[in-house]
Amino acid sequence: MTVSTSSIVWPSGGNRSGFRFGRETFGERPGVRSLGEAGWSVDWVLERTGTGPLAWGARRMVPFYAVLCGLSLAVASTFWAHGAQVVMPLAWLELMLVGGTVWALARHASDRECIVLRGDRLTVERACGSHVERVEFQPAWVRVEPEHGDRSLIELSGQGRRIAVGRFVAPEQRRQLAEELRLALRRWHQGTREPASM
Repeated sequence: MTVSTSSIVWPSGGNRSGFRFGRETFGERPGVRSLGEAGWSVDWVLERTGTGPLAWGARRMVPFYAVLCGLSLAVASTFWAHGAQVVMPLAWLELMLVGGTVWALARHASDRECIVLRGDRLTVERACGSHVERVEFQPAWVRVEPEHGDRSLIELSGQGRRIAVGRFVAPEQRRQLAEELRLALRRWHQGTREPASM
C-alpha cells in the first residue's frame, strides 16, 4: 500500500467535548472513568449510508435482480416466439451485464471502516469488498493529519505504519472526525476519562 505524507495539519479545535461519529463507553461498572480501570473505549464505525443500490445490500439486491430477470426473459420470450430470434441472446447478454453490476454493487455494500481505541491499542480495520486491512497502533505514537489537503482523507500514522480513513464521511465533515480522533487520543494520554457531553 502506497500512501504519501503531507505537511498540512488541521488545527486542533479543543472546544468539543463530545463525539458525533464515535461512541464512548465506560464498561459495565458505573463510575469507571480511568485507564487503570478497564472499560473505557471509543469506537467509530464508518460505513456507507444513504439510498440506492449500494445501501440496499445483497439481501435486497438479489430479489430485485430475480424480478428483473423474470420480466426481461418474459418480454424476450414473447418477441422470440413471434420470430425475433436475436432478442433472446441479447436479453441474456443484458442480464449477464446487469448481474455483474449487481454482484459488484452487492460486494461493496458492506464496505466499512472501524476504528477502536481500547486499552493500549488503537485498531483500524478497513473492509473493501472481500479485502480486509487491519492496522494496530500504540495510542502514544499515533499522529492524525490530513492525507493531502483540508478535505482529504484522514491519515493515521505511527510506528512505521499508516492508514487513511474517512471514505464514508462527507469531505466537509472529515475535519470534525479528525478532531474526535485527537480528542480521544488526548483523553487516553491524560489517563482520566470524563463522559462526553453531547
